Amino acid sequence: MSAAALDALLPEILSCKICKKHLPLGPRPVLQVHENARVLIVGQAPGTRVHESGTPFDDPSGVRLRQWLGVTPEEFYDPSLFAIVPMGFCYPGTGKSGDLPPRPECADTWRKPVLAALPNIELTIVLGMYARRWHLDSDHKRLSDVVADWESFWPSQLPLPHPSPRNIRWFKQHAWFERDIIPVLQRRVRQLIDQ
Repeated sequence: MSAAALDALLPEILSCKICKKHLPLGPRPVLQVHENARVLIVGQAPGTRVHESGTPFDDPSGVRLRQWLGVTPEEFYDPSLFAIVPMGFCYPGTGKSGDLPPRPECADTWRKPVLAALPNIELTIVLGMYARRWHLDSDHKRLSDVVADWESFWPSQLPLPHPSPRNIRWFKQHAWFERDIIPVLQRRVRQLIDQ
């Protein structure tokens, strides 16, 4: 797909109202794309803070994610380096135990065309259960098992826990994650964005 095709696709996404009746704050698609991006970050859906700002990962999760990647905010928000394409582009609302799942209409409508418009992606970072289900062919059910099996997906994909502060306990219980995986991730990211 050409850069012109991505330029045509992006305004359609940004004006999308497919899920409008299900979105408590209304539609506000949030993503970051460029045909030259080499790293794709796949999250779940924007939270309220990201919905307000319109900037992906403009929250404590984003701070931790940038630390894991070993990049500056300027690098992270350069769309020619990082594509950020969540499973749902709009804030889905809140449920009993946090934000609701991404609206399925979003992935059904936009996922394949967007990914087809990103031909230079060499590393896909997969955050969260809904992203894992769509992007990874894995028999593992538990997050810790999928992340521990990271080398099965490497170097083209990497499953990570969501960098949310809600997962602090998981990070502490699985110290091997930041000790063993994060340095490898940082080297690979630096290699890709410095080319």
